[in-house]
Amino acid sequence: MKRQRLAVRTDWRQRCESVGFTFHSVAGTYWDESACYVFSAAQIDELEAATNELHRICLEACEFIVRESRFEAFAIPGPFRTFVADSWLEREPTLLGRFDLAYDGRTPPKLLEYNADTPTALLEASVVQWHWMQDVRPQADQFNSIHEKLIAELGAIGARLCVQPVHFACVSDSDEDFGNSEYVRDCAIQAGFATARVAIEEIGWDSAAQRFVDGQNTPIATLFKLYPWEWLMREAFGANILSGSCRWVEPPWKSLLSNKTILAVLWELYPGHPNLLPAYLEPGRIGGDHVRKPRLSREGANVSLRKMAGAMISGGSYGEEGYVYQSLAPLPTFDGKFPVVGSWIVGGVAAGIGVREDDTPITRNTSRFIPHYFE
Repeated sequence: MKRQRLAVRTDWRQRCESVGFTFHSVAGTYWDESACYVFSAAQIDELEAATNELHRICLEACEFIVRESRFEAFAIPGPFRTFVADSWLEREPTLLGRFDLAYDGRTPPKLLEYNADTPTALLEASVVQWHWMQDVRPQADQFNSIHEKLIAELGAIGARLCVQPVHFACVSDSDEDFGNSEYVRDCAIQAGFATARVAIEEIGWDSAAQRFVDGQNTPIATLFKLYPWEWLMREAFGANILSGSCRWVEPPWKSLLSNKTILAVLWELYPGHPNLLPAYLEPGRIGGDHVRKPRLSREGANVSLRKMAGAMISGGSYGEEGYVYQSLAPLPTFDGKFPVVGSWIVGGVAAGIGVREDDTPITRNTSRFIPHYFE
């Protein structure tokens, strides 16, 4: 694994925007092709195997949580606990997720967290970096079958639970969420679905018909959402979700895996696992360098790196729900940059990676996306 500096394409903006990647310059620089990460085939095999293994043990952890009714630690509101459990027991289908891994190319990948409910950085991992490789390294290969797997899995999900049209929702003021949602919607169209677009803020409740509707009063029977379950459960209309009038992608049981409490449960079930870091819900269990993470935080908010030499704390508004304490896995550094490998699971199978890097050891929503290839 190495970081390689490159000349950027003169038309890179047009190439990005041609596939709907309009948020390439958020916070100054988000897409950064002045460098790329290069892996060996053996390293890609190791990342793929670790991703499939982490998916397997996460499913086993879900079974344990539901069987043992461990919902309180996950801050699942009381009325939703049966709802989440039933979703798991019915094995409602999941489309995708992203494992964030610390990996240096020499030691086993370590799970930092699982973006299981509303993973972003999808369009750039699936399409944008693929086009980049075709332009810049056409003889190379890339760990990336995300697009093909998305279309295939959307078709499988549709055959099982969809009533058309399938609605796609995100908040109205996020270019990143809109770009990712529209990309999945395009994949659904390629899978043969009629689709509709709706902003989360426009979703209404038809009390007479007992169902959700969009801005045109069209019933919403199947909803792909880029909006976290922990927020939905606490919205003013959240109780209406329990009516069962809508099927959801991602399903309610993914709220267990997107919560950082899962890190402690995984370590409880699989202590010493080569792809896990020690993690606990109680402070003081880890004596050395560690990370304190709010159980429901996103985009690196309110994360604290606690090292013997001092602390680094990111800002944000999370933490009232409690924290998880995870042993620190120092990220590798290349040219003074700290990369995290985002490894995608689609339809239960490892599908590809995207690399995000930052000038600090905390990965945030403004961290840069760097393309990759392997040789």
